[in-house]
Amino acid sequence: MTIHEVLSIGHPVLRQRASEVPVDQVSSPQTQQLIDDLIDTMHHAHGAGIAANQIGVTQRICVLEVNNNPRYPYKPKIPLTVAINPQVETPGTETFINNEGCLSVPLRGDVERFTSARVSYLDRHGDKQVFDAHGLTAATWQHEVDHLNGVLFIDKADPATLTTWEEFETHHRAAFLERIAYLQNEWGT
Repeated sequence: MTIHEVLSIGHPVLRQRASEVPVDQVSSPQTQQLIDDLIDTMHHAHGAGIAANQIGVTQRICVLEVNNNPRYPYKPKIPLTVAINPQVETPGTETFINNEGCLSVPLRGDVERFTSARVSYLDRHGDKQVFDAHGLTAATWQHEVDHLNGVLFIDKADPATLTTWEEFETHHRAAFLERIAYLQNEWGT
């Protein structure tokens, strides 16, 4: 198990657009080790996802998983997913306000995200995957692909809503959970 330090806001690598992984490098030992390191680091930090540039590697790889995550108990489950060269298209115009946190930023804040997203990527075996994500899952994908583009959630957040994790838990979580429960009911998720 290899756990890397998660870079914090201010580190210049977080602002770099990550490079595409050549298809012939997907199965390389270096790429496969990076994937394993990302998974180990995400699990250790209790993240819903992590992008390679968050551990200082500017390659377009991210991993996602939500399964009884103590940081995000309200998120729908996402099976362990390895995404190489992911792309997110937002075919609709419907948006919602998501309150987001990040392993690289010790804050939370409200971000407008598209409700639906078409996601495509190569998995760790080099097979192309395409699916439609909705609601909080779509937002999670948008957040991770933003990382790979050198964008942090605070770039899109309403500054008036920024809060520490502790203050969110104390003062804002209940209202957020109520709003999300209503939206999830509307979405049928």
